[in-house]
Amino acid sequence: MLSLKMALFATVCIALVIFSERLFPFALFSKKDPPPLIRFIEKYIPSMVIAILIVYCLKDISFAASPFGAPQLIGVAAAVVLHLTLKNPMVSIFGSTIIYMVLSRVLG
Repeated sequence: MLSLKMALFATVCIALVIFSERLFPFALFSKKDPPPLIRFIEKYIPSMVIAILIVYCLKDISFAASPFGAPQLIGVAAAVVLHLTLKNPMVSIFGSTIIYMVLSRVLG
């Protein structure tokens, strides 16, 4: 069991580590342009994440048993609709993931 002092110390340490991780790219690239690899990652990683989530979502569909893949297909449709309407990859990723998770618990 952690004491209150130890828990607060751990929280402060974790907060400092997270803050320094978030600060690092800004400190590194503030004076110059990022290298081509970083530009590539910045441009294509949201699409890659969406593709991975869709493959993960569709890998275990069973059309023979209830709910017949409804949460997965609705989640994919939500990702497409959110991405086409809002053009924000983060909203598409998180929104469709939340919809899928809720439907998989409610219907599954």
